[in-house]
Amino acid sequence: MWDMQLKSFNELIALKREKKPIEQEYVLMVEHEPVYTMGRHANPANMLISQELLKQDGIECINIERGGDITFHGPGQLVVYPIIDLQEHGLGVKQYVWLLEEAVIRTIARYGIKGERIEDATGVWIDKGTPNERKICAIGVRVSHSITMHGFALNISTDLNYFNRINPCGFVDKGVTSIEAELHERVNINSVKHDIQTILNKLLNE
Repeated sequence: MWDMQLKSFNELIALKREKKPIEQEYVLMVEHEPVYTMGRHANPANMLISQELLKQDGIECINIERGGDITFHGPGQLVVYPIIDLQEHGLGVKQYVWLLEEAVIRTIARYGIKGERIEDATGVWIDKGTPNERKICAIGVRVSHSITMHGFALNISTDLNYFNRINPCGFVDKGVTSIEAELHERVNINSVKHDIQTILNKLLNE
C-alpha cells in the first residue's frame, strides 16, 4: 500500500512539475495487517514495548513520512489515503485536515456518534472536554507541491488492546475508541466505507 501511494503521489507531482493537467486523483482505502507507524516527529518513547516483543507477535514498527506521532493500524480499522491536488480543490493544508475531520464527523454521526475537534489535537474525538476524552480517528498527512498522501484511520471494530502498547499519537492522558465500542454492536465496515466515500467526495467537490 505504501508503494501504491508513492507511485500515485509521484505521478501527480510529476504532472505538476511539468505543468500538465491532473486528470485523475486517488482515494485508497485499506484494512492493514497489525502494524505501528511513527510519524516524522514521533517520540520513540511513545512505543511502550520493545522491538523484540513486537517481533514475537509478528508486528513491525515502521518510520513513515507523514506528520504526527505513533499510531496503530490493523483489522477493523478503515485507513483512507487521499492522493489529491489541494490547489485544484482550493485548499490549504489546515483546511484539508479540517475537511478530513469533517468527513469522519459526518460519517460517525450517521451511527449516532457525536465526533468533535479538540484544539491542538488533530483527529476526531468523543466526549470533548471531559475526563473521558477518547480518539476515534487519527490523522497524519504529507503534502508536497500541493499533492497529498497518507490520510486518516477510523476505528470501526479495531482491537483496542493494541493501543495499550503505545501512547497513541503521543497522548498519555486520553483514550482510544471505535464505532463498535461506542455502539456496543457490530458494524459493517463496508457500510462505513461507502459513507466515507460519499461524504468525502461531496466535501471535496463543494
